[in-house]
Amino acid sequence: MKSALFIICISISEMLLSQVTFVINKLPDNHEYNKDIFISGDFEGWSGGKEQFKLQQDSAKYFITIPKFDSSIKYKFTLGSWATAECDTTANSIDNRVYNFGKTQDSVYIKITNWSDDRSIVKKSTSSYNVHLFSEHFKMPQLNRERKIWIYLPPDYENSNRRFPVLYLQDGQNMFDDSTSFAGEWQIDETLNRLSKSKGFNLIVVAIENGGDKRLSEYAPWENKKYGIAEGDAYVDFIVNNLKPAIDKAYRTETAANHTAIMGSSMGGLISHYAGLKYPKVFGKVGVFSPSFWYADEIFNFTKTHAYLKHVKMYYVLGDQEGEAMLPNTNRMVEIMKMNGFPEKNLFLKVVPNGTHSESLWRTEFEEAIGWLFIK
Repeated sequence: MKSALFIICISISEMLLSQVTFVINKLPDNHEYNKDIFISGDFEGWSGGKEQFKLQQDSAKYFITIPKFDSSIKYKFTLGSWATAECDTTANSIDNRVYNFGKTQDSVYIKITNWSDDRSIVKKSTSSYNVHLFSEHFKMPQLNRERKIWIYLPPDYENSNRRFPVLYLQDGQNMFDDSTSFAGEWQIDETLNRLSKSKGFNLIVVAIENGGDKRLSEYAPWENKKYGIAEGDAYVDFIVNNLKPAIDKAYRTETAANHTAIMGSSMGGLISHYAGLKYPKVFGKVGVFSPSFWYADEIFNFTKTHAYLKHVKMYYVLGDQEGEAMLPNTNRMVEIMKMNGFPEKNLFLKVVPNGTHSESLWRTEFEEAIGWLFIK
C-alpha cells in the first residue's frame, strides 16, 4: 500500500514539475506592444489563438507556462489568428516549433523574427495559373457566416468537354499558395499539374478556407469541454447541401460518390473521417492525415456504428513523431473499422518514419494518397 502511494506521489510530483515557461524576449523592431501574443499548437487544436493561451506581458517580454500535455508539443506564436502567425524575414511560413518535456521545470527563450501581418512585406503568390477564387463570400446558412472558396481546375479543363472527379479539402489557405498559408502550402496545384502531364490523371479541387477562430469548432463533430462547442455537423452539412451542389452546377464534375473525395489534416482529418462515415453516398473516397481523434472520444463509438461501408475507400497517413496519442489512436481507429465490417482492401494506413505533425509531411504524402484513392 505504501509502495503504491509512493508511486502515485512521484507521478503527481513529476506532472507538477514537468512544465515549461516560454519567454519571448526578442521581437521584430516594428512590433506593437499593445498587441496580444498567443501560443497555438497540437495541445489546443491549432486554433490560432485561444484566450486561455494568451501570453502575459511584462514590459518588453511576453511569457506563458504550459503544463505537460504529452511527451512533446508542436507550437507557434500568433497575434490571435493564423493570418498573423510568426514567419521569417521575407514573410514565409516557418516550421512548427517543437518542445520535448523533461521531468523538471524549464524555461525556453524565444526570438520572433517577423509577423505575417507585416504590411511592409508583400509575399509572392506561388499558386499556378489554373487556381481560381470561386467565391470570396460563399454563404454558410447552417452557421450564419461566409467563407472564401478556392478551386483548382485541370490543365486541359477549358479545352475539353470531359467531366472530372472532385476533391474537397479543408484548411484551404494552405493548399495552393504560400502567400495565403499560415503554416506552409501543400503544393496541390504543382503536384496535380505534374500528374496530369505524367499519368493523364486530372482532378478538380475545392479548397475551403478555415474559419480562423472558428476552425476548432467547425472541425469538431462533438463538444470538447476544454476547447469549446461543436459545429462539425453543421459544417459537413454545409459542404454536402450547399457547396457541392454549387460546384456541380458551375463545373463539369463527376457527381457520384465514387468520384468524390474529402480530405484534411489534424482537426481537418477528424472532420473528413466523420464526413466520410456520415455521408458515404456523397464521399466515396476519404483522405485522413494526422487525425485529431484525441479531441472527441465519441468518434470511436460513432465509427463502430457507421463502419459497415462496402464502397468507400479510406486512406490514413501520419508520422511516428506526432506525440504519444496520435499513432495509438489511429491504430485503434483502423482496427475498429476492420472489426465492424469495413473491407480491408478499401483501407490503407501509412506511418511515416520520423514524420512530424506538419504541412511538410502532408505535402510530401499528398501524391501517394491521391494515387491510392483515385488511380490505383
